[in-house]
Amino acid sequence: MHCDPATLAEQWPSRPTEEVRRMTFQHRGLVKRVHTNGTFTWYIDKRVRRFGRLCETTGTADEEEAGRYLAHRLDQIRRMLVYGERPRRTFREATAHYLKVNAAHKRISRDALALRELDPYIGTEWIDAIHDDSFTRYRRARRTVTASTRNRTIGVARRVLTQAARLWTYPRTSLTWLAEVPLIVMEKEVHARQAYPLDWYEQDLLLGELTTTVARMARFDVSTGLRDQEVCGLEWAWERRVPDLDAGGMRRSIFVLPAWVTKNAEARIVVLNDEAQALLEEVRGEHPVYVFTHQHHRRRRTRYSRLNSTGWRNARARAAARYQEEQGQEAPEGFRCVRVQDLRHTFGRRLRAVGVSLEDRKALLGHKDREITPLQRAGDRLPDRGGEPNSAVTPRSHADRPRGHGQSRPGQSTGTAGGRTLVIIVQGVSVTGVGKRQDLRDRRPGR
Repeated sequence: MHCDPATLAEQWPSRPTEEVRRMTFQHRGLVKRVHTNGTFTWYIDKRVRRFGRLCETTGTADEEEAGRYLAHRLDQIRRMLVYGERPRRTFREATAHYLKVNAAHKRISRDALALRELDPYIGTEWIDAIHDDSFTRYRRARRTVTASTRNRTIGVARRVLTQAARLWTYPRTSLTWLAEVPLIVMEKEVHARQAYPLDWYEQDLLLGELTTTVARMARFDVSTGLRDQEVCGLEWAWERRVPDLDAGGMRRSIFVLPAWVTKNAEARIVVLNDEAQALLEEVRGEHPVYVFTHQHHRRRRTRYSRLNSTGWRNARARAAARYQEEQGQEAPEGFRCVRVQDLRHTFGRRLRAVGVSLEDRKALLGHKDREITPLQRAGDRLPDRGGEPNSAVTPRSHADRPRGHGQSRPGQSTGTAGGRTLVIIVQGVSVTGVGKRQDLRDRRPGR
């Protein structure tokens, strides 16, 4: 068969280019990828027998170094397939893989911050060489924070090692990244921060020093017992009208938080008392998506990312100074360091004071099966703070405070009001199909 010489020369060049010759004869399996800025990196694209396709970057533009890396990876694969040896991985590599496979996790952003904090201390360590003493430098460097804070950060590293030993396997083998999980002992908290429910006087002092928008959120929080992020991310789409509870010209509603929002991954009903309902009407119409927002410096409304901010800490310092000025004595340590979580403790403590049952308190606080905070389970008496006796749980009179959760309407008994109200709401609203989990990156403040 006759073929045109020009066609043959085009299909089978007699003089291949330098790049093709290098890839074909010197390092078979290396491919040069050129970036938009003109630089390039050598990548591995090679099929290995009994293993499959090996595709990864060498991380270098030096061909000789890329060739050595390719030979190293091939030797690792051979040792793994033939002799059952695990390739060694650094903790930084395990961190990258953890963030990739758990990208849809609700708390992945918090885990990423913890792993970034640990990276200078154990990032270059082999995961099979990490043990409890590997975190000594980190513990010393972070000795100014509480032991529970250090434990939470180290707990993320322990979770990475656990998944490396139990979940992550190498292709075509049953070998996990790590043979076994090392024993990492958590520190004991010597001076643990105790919950501090506010009394009515302390609540007025604190709210009076907050800005108008933050004070609204704090009042709503102490009236509903929501967690910080549940208040900041509260959306109008989760509101449900309950006409059976309308009274005194006030239209009543509740919120049903989707499972992907709550801490225990279960849909939660949020009951609103008179004060919370009134706050809701004050902010209605300010934003089409979020309930509580503030005016951005670009003159657009956006949601808060968290309540525990510099403004909160400055406000509690001013409130503590006012306490000392008015009472003639230093404010209690719990009030000087009051946290946003203490608003939730205050809500639970007041529920207990008016006789709401433990089962209803768990439902209102969004607890699953575990016990609630001991201070919310204790008797009605609180330690004497030098002010009004028992003022942290003694309800205000009807003349100077809104009706709270568990307080009965005329003709109802106090001990059963919370339970009766909750039964009506559960029967009237379905908590299934409230909302599907959405990508948190698309729910950023201001979106």
